[in-house]
Amino acid sequence: MLSAAEIADFRRNGFLIVENVLGPDVLDPVRAEYQAIMDRLLQDWNLSQRFGELDFAEQIKATYALGLDWFQPMDISLPGDRIRTDTPMHFGPAVFDMVTAPRLLDLVEALIGAEITSCPIQHVRIKPPARDLARDELRAHVGGTDWHQDRAVAHAEADQTDMVTIWIAVTDATPENGCLQVLPRAADRMLTHCPMRQTAIAPGLIDPEQALPVPVSAGGVIVLDPLIPHASLPNLTDGIRWSFDLRYSRSGQPTGRSHFPAFVARSCTAPDTQLRDWRRWRQMWVEARARLATEPHIQIHRWQGDSPLCA
Repeated sequence: MLSAAEIADFRRNGFLIVENVLGPDVLDPVRAEYQAIMDRLLQDWNLSQRFGELDFAEQIKATYALGLDWFQPMDISLPGDRIRTDTPMHFGPAVFDMVTAPRLLDLVEALIGAEITSCPIQHVRIKPPARDLARDELRAHVGGTDWHQDRAVAHAEADQTDMVTIWIAVTDATPENGCLQVLPRAADRMLTHCPMRQTAIAPGLIDPEQALPVPVSAGGVIVLDPLIPHASLPNLTDGIRWSFDLRYSRSGQPTGRSHFPAFVARSCTAPDTQLRDWRRWRQMWVEARARLATEPHIQIHRWQGDSPLCA
């Protein structure tokens, strides 16, 4: 899937753009699955007649303007704050087929080997136009992502884990609609992060003026090293920008979210350990939700606001 030159480029720069990884056979069912979620939400909100004839992007914008939360029912994770027994989440067959798509796993295998675990640090990200965002919008998955390293938003147990992030474009991601931006070769170590608007790299440690936008077409992916600083640009268009970010690690190593369920996505040495049933994937998360709803909040951030660089 990746040439020796592409692998060398990734090792050198900390990121790699790979176009045409997932085709309509994978992404069209995901789009349909999310439309079905929106249809159910509109019904629950008694808005089917009002918004039912709009396309998905217009439904996203219209319901966001009303202050309705479609994000958590669509996310492929549980939140970092208080988890309830009825906290919504989404784990369906089309998303499972995307997470385990052979072409995607071939790409991951070229970078971390053939024993691949799907980590539970994963999200859907649907970004409305910046002009429509609420002033107090703090959720990175909706309003945008501040500068950070993916290694830093996992627990310290995973600091040595062989891991990559795969950022999947469901719609074209452009500088105009809020694509990612990266700082190539900017860090080979963990930088201090602070609990600001989001958990973000402490002021003064990087130079955002050196950022490089990384546009990618729908079906393409951006591969990120866990130490490369990255953020997203604002969506200055009238449409939405839709992506998923998934994380994969070498099996047997900590995922950085041990309280959430991971699964073996590929194994050459023990293929019988691979998870092949999306229903089991969903059940793992249902069981985790029930357990975590009875436990105290789990702190996922390692730096506090009184850190010298954050004060």
